[in-house]
Amino acid sequence: MSRLAKKMATDKTSVTLVIIFFFVAVCGLMALRNNNVTMIELRDKVYQADMQNSDVETPLRELRQYIHSHMNTDPASGSNAIRPPIQLKYRYERLVAAEKQRVADTNTRVYTEAQAYCERQNPNSVSGGSRVPCIEQYVSQNGVRENPIPDSLYKFDFVSPRFTFDVAGSALLLAAVLFMAVVGRLIYMIFLRAR
Repeated sequence: MSRLAKKMATDKTSVTLVIIFFFVAVCGLMALRNNNVTMIELRDKVYQADMQNSDVETPLRELRQYIHSHMNTDPASGSNAIRPPIQLKYRYERLVAAEKQRVADTNTRVYTEAQAYCERQNPNSVSGGSRVPCIEQYVSQNGVRENPIPDSLYKFDFVSPRFTFDVAGSALLLAAVLFMAVVGRLIYMIFLRAR
């Protein structure tokens, strides 16, 4: 061991700074991990509410607020992540199915009305013949089509800040300051040795 390392190891201030630095850095890293775990739990609540067809707005708002106020909470991490990361798949599928059902029910009613209308228009015609063009025309004029449901209304992406003053950010900032103090102390001791 060099004389500088021995002197630094016996210097109580340097040892204390190094110990505090490692403690604060570990606490900061654990807080970062906790931020990510909490985000995953909140995201799962959104997915669960979507799957169970319950209130999605409240867990979605909680997730958004948490992500916007904590670091390391990006909901789509990794190179092959789904974009946008939060998709209310089940709600969208239920709306599309409801729209298809509405159109089918309405068009069934319109077709029944067309048959009755064309029977009154052509009372002497048997099924087929001149009634078919009449029914087709009535259905094309009065039938409904599906209204497209934009899927972008059910997809969300929230951005996590690079730095916040939550527990993780504060601990990492303090660790950076302590690291600079340790390096400064080391430089100071090297300077004293050179004298």
